[in-house]
Amino acid sequence: MANVESMIVEDKPQIKQIDREKTCPLLLRVFCSTGRHHSVSEYMYGNVPTNELQIYTWMDASLHELTSLVRDVNPDTRKKGTYFDFAVVYPNFRNNHFQMREIGVTCTGQKGADDNKTLAQAKFCIGDFLDISITPPNRLPPIRRQRPY
Repeated sequence: MANVESMIVEDKPQIKQIDREKTCPLLLRVFCSTGRHHSVSEYMYGNVPTNELQIYTWMDASLHELTSLVRDVNPDTRKKGTYFDFAVVYPNFRNNHFQMREIGVTCTGQKGADDNKTLAQAKFCIGDFLDISITPPNRLPPIRRQRPY
């Protein structure tokens, strides 16, 4: 009788390295809010929340890199233990609404599992918005749903 073996292989797509000297950056429209994400309804009918931060970056930008850029312009977020909960806001063309999908969490002063996740890995598309919920260190960190991966 023959032995049967099984093996689980995680197939990760190869990430193409972007030459930032030769590739034009994209305009990333970022909206930050303290303690919560903006409501999806704030993105309806051509409107966006008022506190827009515009960042020129590339698809290989990591959440850690984006955290650093937000911290540079917002001194209140530099405290150790501040959480950044990232979500992509994207159009759903089937029903003419926007949807929000959480893509990761970073924390100032701590290494995390999502630090090296890139916009490309999060399936960000040019034209999407980035919504960041910033939780100061004196509050509880954001509650995360169990991830299926």
